[in-house]
Amino acid sequence: MAITIRKVSNKSELKKFIRFNYNLYKGNSYKVPELLQDMMETLTPGKNPAHDFCDYACFMAFKDEELVGRVVAIVNRRVNEVWKQNVVRFGWIDFIDDEEVSKALIDAVEQFGRERNCKEIEGPLGFTDLDPEGMLIEGFEEYGTMATIYNYPYYPKHMEKMGFEKAADWIEFRMVVPEAVPDKMLRIAEIVKKKFGLHTVKLKNVKEVKKGQYGQRMFDLINEGYKDLFGFVPLTQKQIDQYIDTYLSLLNLEMVSLVEDEKGELIAVGITMGSMSQALRDAKGKLFPFGWWPLLKTLKFKHPDTVDLLLVAVKPEYQNKGVNSLLFTDMIPIFIKNGYTWCESNPELEDNAAVQKQWEYFERRQNKRRRCFKKTL
Repeated sequence: MAITIRKVSNKSELKKFIRFNYNLYKGNSYKVPELLQDMMETLTPGKNPAHDFCDYACFMAFKDEELVGRVVAIVNRRVNEVWKQNVVRFGWIDFIDDEEVSKALIDAVEQFGRERNCKEIEGPLGFTDLDPEGMLIEGFEEYGTMATIYNYPYYPKHMEKMGFEKAADWIEFRMVVPEAVPDKMLRIAEIVKKKFGLHTVKLKNVKEVKKGQYGQRMFDLINEGYKDLFGFVPLTQKQIDQYIDTYLSLLNLEMVSLVEDEKGELIAVGITMGSMSQALRDAKGKLFPFGWWPLLKTLKFKHPDTVDLLLVAVKPEYQNKGVNSLLFTDMIPIFIKNGYTWCESNPELEDNAAVQKQWEYFERRQNKRRRCFKKTL
């Protein structure tokens, strides 16, 4: 039976595109559903600041009028310019276990890329490095997180059969929150503090984040600290403004740690958050009519047992100098006070030894691996 590919062209079709993921993973206890409202903002033309420098199209695959797959084709012009490449990305890809379906979706992305003179295809990747990226290849029986992709084990098998190879791998860790800050970490933090004249800063209210410019300074630091990572390009001012307005105000500021030097220059930032995974499962991807309650309850009242380590960024000239110890000597007591017993790291490139070194003080295990695939067109 032939596979038909259709490009999403209106709001109704976009909702159908997004909901396919919910239907495909219905009953799967490891998957964390995306919020419909967030996905609509991300994929509606003109709503996402990344659309200013990305060409994209959402495709759906049908088999006998039944929706059986979806994918987003993206050409990020800024990434291609900065990294001197000519690549079309695929993201938000889902499909039933049917090789005809997955091939038809990838063929649609490849054609989208060829029309824009692309020479390679890579994915899963989003519009930017802060979108979920990397197809899960290990850890299918581990609970997903709010910021990552979960997929069935057959996905990477399809990619390999289509001739895709590894472009990059990310790994993740699940760690035990220690009963107290390790003594060695405390000693290193004290040495680093004195040597470089550093101190930690705690934000008191959202006003400091927005009008006090800490939000802007945090993203400026992220741009600087992440500039050499795979596929990263600096966030634009419009993107930074959106992240500050939409996401930073949701954070428990107690769970954010900042490090400054004697002149008040921001040196490092660590952003953590109680896991929203179960709350998002309970909400089933919707804020309304009742999905907001499990999210609010988790944010404000009832802490889960796991804290997500969303990001750590350190100014390049201070990397590999023990500055991370200041962040964790600040945050570990907060984790303990709030009853967290586990930490989940976000994906980190497998060859990023500097990032992985910061977990040496934790009892830990690598629990997931995810891959960006590539192929020449």
